[in-house]
Amino acid sequence: MTKGKKTSAYRYYKMEGGKLIRLNKKCPRCGSFLAEHRDRRSCGKCGYTEFKQTEA
Repeated sequence: MTKGKKTSAYRYYKMEGGKLIRLNKKCPRCGSFLAEHRDRRSCGKCGYTEFKQTEA
């Protein structure tokens, strides 16, 4: 078991039309989950980064 803060499933999934949908995107390089930041999504494992579009 892990020590410290427990994670909850509601952070990573939502229900739509009776199906679970994953909120996090997967990394196209290594397959792990991308971390959500204010202006980008990044992978901590391989360093892949996607920048979010901002409306000017």
